[in-house]
Parts: sequence; C-alpha cells; structure tokens
Amino acid sequence: MLHTRRAAWSRPASCENWEEVVRRFEERHGDLDTLEVILPDSNGVLRGKWLPGSALRKVFENGVALPFSLFGLDVWGREVEETGMHIETGDKDGVCWPVPGTLNLVPWMDRPTAQVLLSMHDRDGKAFLCDPRHVLARMRDRLAEHGLSATAAFELEFYLFEDQDDGDWSGAPTPVFATHLGPARQNMYALSDLEALMGVVDELRRSADAQGIPADAAVSEAAPGQFELNLHYRRDPLLAADDAVLLRRLVAGVARKHNLKASFMAKPFVEWPGNGMHVHVSMEDGSGNIFADPEQGEARLGHAIKGLLDTMQEAHLLFVSTFNGFRRMQPGSYAPTSICWGHDNRSVALRVPAGTPESARIEHRIAGADANPYLVLTGVLAGMLQGVLGKVAPPPPVEGNAYEKTAPHLTPWMDEAIDAFSASRRMVDAVGTDMHKVLTDIKRHELFAFGREISSLERQTYL
Repeated sequence: MLHTRRAAWSRPASCENWEEVVRRFEERHGDLDTLEVILPDSNGVLRGKWLPGSALRKVFENGVALPFSLFGLDVWGREVEETGMHIETGDKDGVCWPVPGTLNLVPWMDRPTAQVLLSMHDRDGKAFLCDPRHVLARMRDRLAEHGLSATAAFELEFYLFEDQDDGDWSGAPTPVFATHLGPARQNMYALSDLEALMGVVDELRRSADAQGIPADAAVSEAAPGQFELNLHYRRDPLLAADDAVLLRRLVAGVARKHNLKASFMAKPFVEWPGNGMHVHVSMEDGSGNIFADPEQGEARLGHAIKGLLDTMQEAHLLFVSTFNGFRRMQPGSYAPTSICWGHDNRSVALRVPAGTPESARIEHRIAGADANPYLVLTGVLAGMLQGVLGKVAPPPPVEGNAYEKTAPHLTPWMDEAIDAFSASRRMVDAVGTDMHKVLTDIKRHELFAFGREISSLERQTYL
C-alpha cells in the first residue's frame, strides 16, 4: 500500500500571522518576479532557492522542503559523511519556515525580487537543533530561565576588490585602492576613501534602510580597500545575528552590482590586517542593564568577563571557524592573540569601551568576519552566563599593548582549537550534543582537506 505525504506540516507558532504579512507585501509589491529563500548553514554559507514570485504565499503557508543534510556540508558544499546526516539517513527533508520580519525586497537586483530568511524544523514543527539559529535561540531561552536577556550588535569588516573577469581568484586579489604606488597605503578612517566609492557606500546605506537592517557608521579601515559597517543594538540576540547574516548578503550583492567583489575572508593578505567581526553585548534583567547598576554593575561586568576568559579556549572554534581565520591571529594586527581583557584597549580579546554607565558592555573582538554569527553569539552568551552565575572576579585588566604582556595565548592552530572544542563538556552544553558533533566533524574534515594541499611555497622550496 502506498502512503501519501501529509498535506500540511505543523507550523511553528512564530508563523501564525503569516496571512496578514503576505497580504500587505502583495499589496505593495504586486509585480514580484522572484523570491529568494535563504537558509544559513553550519558555516554561515547561505543555501536556498530562487522561486517565482507567485510562490510567496505557498512558502508562508506550507514552508519550504530542504534536506536536513544541508547542515552537514563543509565550506565547499560537500557532504561530510562523518556527520551521519546524508545518504545513510535517506537524506530526508525538513521543512523550513520563514523567519518573522525578514521578508523584504532586494533593492540591488534588476528584476523585482524579494528575499526571506528561513529556519529548519521537523514535520511536527519542532526546531532542528543543528540549525545554528535554533542553537542561539536555545541559548537565549537559557538566559530567560535565569531572568536575563541580552542586547547585542555586530561590527563587520570586509575588503572591496576589483572583480576578476575570468572569475579566477587563485592569485592575490586587487583592492579598489592601489597598493603599489609610493609608501604602503593605510589611510585609516579616511573620508576620501568613502568619497571615492560614494556610489557604493550610498547604495549600501539605502539598501540597508529598505531591508530594515539597522546599519550605522561606515568606516574606511586599516588596509587599502578595507571597510567596516556597524549595526545598531538589538534587544534580541537572534535579531542581531540575523542582521549580520543579511548585511553580508547585502554587501556582496551591492558590490557585485558595481562590478566589485566584497570579501569577508578573515585574512586575504599576509601584510595587511584581516577582517574581524566584533560583537558588543550587554545583559539585562527586569531593571535594565545589569552592568549599569550603581551598586553591583561593575562587579557583574567583571563576572561576565571572567566567564568569557574561562571558556575562551574551548569556544575558540565558534569564533574562528575557518582554516584561513587562524592566520588572522597575529601579534600587532589588532586581532587578539591572548586571553585577556582591558578598558578601552583594542589589543585585548575583551574590550570594555569607554562610555556612560548606562552603555556598559563588553566588546568581544576574536571572531573573524567569515564566522557564523549565530554560533559566535552562542559562544559569547554561554561564557557570559557562566560568569554571571559563578560570580568570580576576573584578573586585573591589561594596560597598554597586550601583545607585549604575559597572558595565556589563544591558539593560532585550527587542530588545537578543534581538539579543545571537541573535548569540552561546556561546549556540548552551550551548542547541544547534535551541533557539537556536527561542527567537530565538519571542521576536522576541512582541516584534513587543507592538509592534503601542496602549497606553491612548498614547490618553490623543495621541487
């Protein structure tokens, strides 16, 4: 006897008001040509589909079927058999539902296009806990169990390169500003660099406004063709991570429209600074920012810092998750290399920015711009929660150049970061058993792939 597939899957509670959302969108955008559905995978790589615009209502009514195994792919999109998520399971589909508030037009596309972010569930509407967005949601819920919430905002650095006509990026890319004329160019915070790319910068701002992405300052950074975009604070860590994911999509799309290549690669050049993803985080209870309390705020801030320091080595793989990302961890590069903290100090891993007591927060400076924002923020909140509950004071803050101080070092080696993460019961607790295994398997697989490659330097040296 043949069994037919169920006519409808169980919809999560967050999608219950979908009809009004779709009706309003259709009223404003009746000429929709294409719908882009986006699912960030374990690496933060965006998977999904392009659907006809007429599919909008169907996506919200029935969800989108995509295989669970998308979360078991490596950074090249290849199946990692060790995860046990592929053909041995029948490679079953889950159902992906739209994330509320993420249906927006894609203003940089030539044809009328909309996009919506997805999250993965099973057919009963339960969250699939190898989806990094659900991993972060789980951590948010854990904070709530202790009467706490988090406010967060990301800062993202990226390079703009001249596009390659042949699409071959095997050689060194060419930044939008020349590096071969005169002294080495740095030109940090130069308004002239923003003005030279005014068309791109203006379109980035307008596109962010159109999509409801709370982008703030645009800055010319410390290398030729390097820029930074800051995001406003969100009182929900999930929204903050959504903003970071969608901003990377936006930057890449706008750059492509202007015949440029935007790259969030952590370390494109040996001689120039890498791209970081800093995250600013505070914690709240029913009375507001717990770090701003006149009597206990400073102590609580110290407790959160202590928790982050204690878990930093084990959580390192969440913050630096690519082989290239570990090349960024170099002394003197503004990427932190030691487990330390300080006040208004950009050479430390955990910076307490100057400001009013009401704005007291921690700037976590370790993550590369190519890391998964959901997993980065999960690791940060796990450390902060451990510290706030443990109520242990941190060591003294670092004064001056942290690269010259004696402090435990963050490993610059991917294998050591994988081993520390793999052996950590605290990381199992932070990300969940399933995500812990999948991420460990994927990263070991990627490291092995890089280890099998023979570099041009090896051939030049030994051939």
